[in-house]
Amino acid sequence: MALNVLSDAELLDLLRDGDRTAFDQLYHRYWKKLLHFGVQKTGDFMEAENIVQDVFVALWNRRDRLEVRGSLSAYLTVSVKYRVINWLDRQRSIRLYGEDGALAFDPLDNTTQEILELSNLREHLELLVNELPEQAQLVFRLSHDHGYSHREIAEELDMSEKAVNAHLVRSRKRLRTSLGSFLHSWLL
Repeated sequence: MALNVLSDAELLDLLRDGDRTAFDQLYHRYWKKLLHFGVQKTGDFMEAENIVQDVFVALWNRRDRLEVRGSLSAYLTVSVKYRVINWLDRQRSIRLYGEDGALAFDPLDNTTQEILELSNLREHLELLVNELPEQAQLVFRLSHDHGYSHREIAEELDMSEKAVNAHLVRSRKRLRTSLGSFLHSWLL
């Protein structure tokens, strides 16, 4: 009897009776689809292959008490899905706690550190702006803190737009130089 013409339900009935050829037929019918799904979800061919293998081993080991409601294809896909979720959870735990179980740095959750570093950088920038000459400081603050255009600053401070531009160019150059050395020492 050619097993490749049998339905999944008929093959499952044979599988429950321990028919190895029925199991082989189901394996060959679904392994490629399940492997593709596993690779899509894990991004790791070897791990996806292990997961699919584990699903089929479990199918064989539980053949006598197997209850599939609905399609076998959906049942197997959901089995792979749950094993992928478990694998992803283990990978995240390893990333968080390392192999030895000690809490490690999680690259997905470093927002507190970034906020502290940004705050430190802002404080240093504020100190540097306060060291600028009074006129340059005023021009810089109107431009950056208040969003004034060159023309608006020129009108507000009764100076030419060229003078405003000159103040901003010199201030930015000075700040960039000072911040560059600060960042260099801060990052080391």
